[in-house]
Amino acid sequence: MAVLVVADHDNTEVRDTTHKTITAALELSKDVDVLVVGQGADAAAKAAAAIAGVRKVLLAESPGLGKMIAEAIEAVVTPLMANYEAVLTPASTAGKNFAPRVAAKLDSSPLSDVMQVVDASTFVRPIYAGNALETVQSSDAKKVITVRTTAFKAAGTGGSASVEKIAGADAPKTSFVGEEVVKSSRPELGAAKIVVSGGRAMGSSEEFHKVLEPLADKLGAAIGASRAAVDAGYAPNDYQVGQTGKVVAPDLYIAIGISGAIQHLAGMKDSKVIVAINKDADAPIFQIADYGWVTDYKTAVPQLMDALTAIGK
Repeated sequence: MAVLVVADHDNTEVRDTTHKTITAALELSKDVDVLVVGQGADAAAKAAAAIAGVRKVLLAESPGLGKMIAEAIEAVVTPLMANYEAVLTPASTAGKNFAPRVAAKLDSSPLSDVMQVVDASTFVRPIYAGNALETVQSSDAKKVITVRTTAFKAAGTGGSASVEKIAGADAPKTSFVGEEVVKSSRPELGAAKIVVSGGRAMGSSEEFHKVLEPLADKLGAAIGASRAAVDAGYAPNDYQVGQTGKVVAPDLYIAIGISGAIQHLAGMKDSKVIVAINKDADAPIFQIADYGWVTDYKTAVPQLMDALTAIGK
């Protein structure tokens, strides 16, 4: 059984999500190839070749692939599936976009957000906003899988796979219009080791940023937000953590003024250490928190900042 992994990358480096997806793929088969699609992505292909367990790297380039247009990616992946029994990709925005298209062309049922590989046809995935897990068995000859990467450890480096260039593809019926890229010196939310998140209790956009940004800067953390805070306009959409936002599993997650709705918990409950600050002692967030501080964040955060300063942060 051969498996293809579609890499998540920035044309220079493959992201941590790719390493974790390769770990999932290796649980299916020892014959794992990586597909790097993009434009000017030679460095990313070389980085993928250095991941332990990778047999071969395929590099496909075109303008459409450089913009991660789903139709262009599907046009590359689907023909390749004649040589593979499964294709895996991180459950990222791009992965969730092109994977169903590939599955439709292969007449397969996509398996989304896989958290555990039981065997070559059996997988575990979350349902009901992560409150339950279901075990699914697929009889499809070709399996299309998106991986919830927070559930897997990252594959190491030390590999020496070959890189083979293959034909790229474009999407004749789709054109790239534009994008707005948010630039930040802070870690990327999905890959950050520490995340500081705020909720609707912050009261305003000004208060949200005034309280969270200095704390995040001290900790070298990414900033997240609950859906309620995003809907209220306190934070941009790309800050949202939860079922309809980003799923994170950092070493430390600090939830400030977040009650802990099911939707939010689905996106962060796998964090290694959860610290909750909320003045409502009955807030659901305390049910999963490792450390809870029942107080107003206006009191707690300054004390936390002082404690960090005292230890040299």
